[in-house]
Amino acid sequence: MSRDGVLHGGGATAAGPALAGMGEALRLVESATPAELRRRGVALLGDAQGLPWVRCLALDASGRWLGDDDRSRLACDDFRHPYAHAIRRGERLALGLGEARSRLDHEAFQETVAGLPAAWRLVVQPLRARDGQREWLGVLALAGPADELEPLLASADFQAFETLWCHLWAWQVRQHDERQHQALLRDSLAKLNDGARRRGLSERLGRDIRGGSPAIRALRDQLVRAAETHLAVLLQGETGTGKDLVARGIHEVSSRAEGPFMAINCAAIPESLLESELFGHARGAFSGADRAREGLLGQADGGTLFLDEIGDMPLALQAKLLRVLESGRYRPLGASEERRVDLRLVAATHQPLHRRIREGAFRADLYYRLGQFPLALPALRERREDIPELALAFIADFCRREGREDIGLGRAALRALGERDYPGNVRELKNLIDYACAMTRDGEDIVPEALPPAGLPREPGEAAGAEAAPPRGASEEVADLRRALRDYEATLIRQRLDRFDGNRSLAAESLGLPKRTLAHKCRQLQLDTP
Repeated sequence: MSRDGVLHGGGATAAGPALAGMGEALRLVESATPAELRRRGVALLGDAQGLPWVRCLALDASGRWLGDDDRSRLACDDFRHPYAHAIRRGERLALGLGEARSRLDHEAFQETVAGLPAAWRLVVQPLRARDGQREWLGVLALAGPADELEPLLASADFQAFETLWCHLWAWQVRQHDERQHQALLRDSLAKLNDGARRRGLSERLGRDIRGGSPAIRALRDQLVRAAETHLAVLLQGETGTGKDLVARGIHEVSSRAEGPFMAINCAAIPESLLESELFGHARGAFSGADRAREGLLGQADGGTLFLDEIGDMPLALQAKLLRVLESGRYRPLGASEERRVDLRLVAATHQPLHRRIREGAFRADLYYRLGQFPLALPALRERREDIPELALAFIADFCRREGREDIGLGRAALRALGERDYPGNVRELKNLIDYACAMTRDGEDIVPEALPPAGLPREPGEAAGAEAAPPRGASEEVADLRRALRDYEATLIRQRLDRFDGNRSLAAESLGLPKRTLAHKCRQLQLDTP
């Protein structure tokens, strides 16, 4: 567009009047965004046309604010500003700058035009779509000598420019809105699909991690979330809460499900053998190592390694495990080269690791590395409503395992199960059910009398008939106190092992002993119960 009002392409001398300005029009059409379109339109009026002062402000989606691409905003209901006033009237506003400075007291407007000559003319043109929808787009503000502005604004070329500019602007805004709508729709569908997938995985976990209580449903949902990541998972909970099932469940619904799942109980392996079990060893690494052996780290490559009772891991081995987690490398005992390993680690403990850290028995840096995704397993007393479902599942499992006919569960027995304390949690409930099933004939219901006695052992002399209580009058007949205490200890341990069907972990916990101490006492007292 020239100063006589004719739009033309810069430097184009061969084009006829009908093709004048097609270069600038093409630049407008090629604008990728509304903001770019506005910048090119302003540049066309300022640089190509030679107008000394041009501004363009866009109306936001709410219709409440006008803003430029420098992030400054103007409230549309502040009619002291000529831009808002022009949109309100819906028609062009023109006035001299000297008059504007004296009549308009809007501080931001005064700052905008402070450096412009008072003799110039200010024109504010409201912009809106030219099609049937007629939505407001923004305002165009021009300032300059009146003898330059008035011919330009009256020309047919300027009208054509404004029409094309607003048409492209409205089209791009609608395209942007449509893309946002489509993106929101895709996001909503993705969330629905993702939610359905997670619900399916949670239901799949429910086949092994049984229960419908809020606590166990929340746990299954957390397991699915954990399985979606590659973070190390730390399971904390009381003995018997099913940490092994949870660890395997995370593996089975993760992207590593096709890989191996390897597990080891750090408290059940002697310290001298634990490092070899984990890292493996080369031939000749130590006496008796007549061949190389791959450890659990190597066997778990591509899958999941579950370290149960990690609180019992020796400090020296903790440091080596930390390096594996940080570098993905390990060295078998006696080997000269390191190996790479890609695995997810799930660790579990019933011990309060914070206390172990304070005692100097557990590394704080390893604790934080293991606890990238901490999970707390609820105790059975926190989800008693799951006891009926668990009990029936354990009965079915017993019958299938032992080849027995159907055994039922009477209401009185179920009520008795619901009233018990469960220091051994789900594992203790399973042992109770197994015992009761063994004491019940095929086709009959379990009755309360079939359940083993409830409660922890009483201290000697606490009450008549108490577990392992010395015989009446025994204190008068004792001739060898050391032998009597030994016999009493052996009787108490044997009774406790019988109660928990030989499960030393439960027996040790109920007696307040470490499992290793109980194993030592069993050997010392010559108790051959496994």
